[in-house]
Amino acid sequence: MPTHDYDLYVIGAGSGGVRAARIAAGHGAKVGIAEADRVGGTCVIRGCIPKKLMAYAGHYSGDFEDAVTFGWTVEARFDWATLIANKDREIDRLNGLYIKGLNAAGAELHQVRARLIDAHRIELHDGRTVRAKYILIATGARPSLPSLPGIEHAISSDEIFHLPALPRRVAIVGAGYIALEFASIFRGCGSDVTVIHRGPEPLRGFDRDIRVTIAEEVAARGVQLRFNHEVASIEKRQEGLQVALKQGGGLAVDVVVFATGRHPNTEGLGLEQAGIALGPAGAVPVDAWSRSSVAHIYAIGDVTDRVALTPVAIREGHAFADTVFGRTPWCVDYEAIPTAVFSNPPIGTIGLSEEDARARGPVDIYRSRFRPLRHTLSGRNERTMMKLVVDRTNGRVLGVHMVGEDAPEIVQALAVAVKMGATKADFDATMALHPTAGEEFLTMREKVVEIGA
Repeated sequence: MPTHDYDLYVIGAGSGGVRAARIAAGHGAKVGIAEADRVGGTCVIRGCIPKKLMAYAGHYSGDFEDAVTFGWTVEARFDWATLIANKDREIDRLNGLYIKGLNAAGAELHQVRARLIDAHRIELHDGRTVRAKYILIATGARPSLPSLPGIEHAISSDEIFHLPALPRRVAIVGAGYIALEFASIFRGCGSDVTVIHRGPEPLRGFDRDIRVTIAEEVAARGVQLRFNHEVASIEKRQEGLQVALKQGGGLAVDVVVFATGRHPNTEGLGLEQAGIALGPAGAVPVDAWSRSSVAHIYAIGDVTDRVALTPVAIREGHAFADTVFGRTPWCVDYEAIPTAVFSNPPIGTIGLSEEDARARGPVDIYRSRFRPLRHTLSGRNERTMMKLVVDRTNGRVLGVHMVGEDAPEIVQALAVAVKMGATKADFDATMALHPTAGEEFLTMREKVVEIGA
């Protein structure tokens, strides 16, 4: 008589949970997985995928303007409802593919809420109770809104995907990647956009040349930036919303979006009953093997206190399944993780910022700012910024940073070289592909002279 209903039970069917379930099932484990919402998680349902589809829409306005200088006559009209309907259809398709993939792997999907009763038993919202030998927590995170007068009139990034119409005036609070991405989307689609941020620059933690460049470029596209400002209150009026600022003054808008952080989805999961100690922000602390304080309960993805990126969650899920069920243990390497911001223009980056690299030792900096070839005809005063951070002692490239068209695609390719330990000499010895923007990474020869050096 088996003592467990499942070898593995996964709570949360986002990208990481689905990957873990599929790989574990492929290793022969009997797998159950619970999801209270649609399958695919934040990335597929209300994050990376729909957001990038909407980012494409925001780019077309500039493309249509530029087309005239290349000989095209374009008459364009934007319809928000069409974009949302087509986006929803694609998300429906992806949701179906994720469900199909779980079924094909042999994992049993329960589309209900689940919570732990104790260290091995899971209560499903439909009344069933199941018992599992191993449990994986993969419930992700959710947007968090601050407590201030009138906050009930604001929305988070989750609600943007379902706005019935394009707002004419938008205030976005925060200046992280989510804030800048939606600022670019709304502005590109025709809204008046104001970004309100309590700090002096956007994108805390990014290389400073990225932070300065993206602020200049976003502002040049008409996004109003109010740095060193905080929202005091939001008041609903007949003509819209009135946002009051702590530093004085305010602005009238139709929508206020808070993009000021996310919190792990651990509330109501029963983790305490299972003996799991949570971190101060509600995250599940785990070791290098994704194991929690309870030996047979693991956690991956945004619900942990590690790197909150979809590819990281997927890799953590795969590593967990291979380690526990595939007899091939391995850990995720968190060094040199490439990341992108799909703002307009977009950002691609991998490795250390100049600031972090200097804290470790002497570095050489190579930086280039130039006008892309396309805009020699369009007349647009856009600038691309590229930067290499190089270890002075051995020539190894520690960081690659770019702001400009196709930055995520270019940096993704260069991520292989950085991960392999390529040196500046390796970059120099590589033949350039001309004419491309990416060739600039191979042709930078002059070091940035340090002030006071």
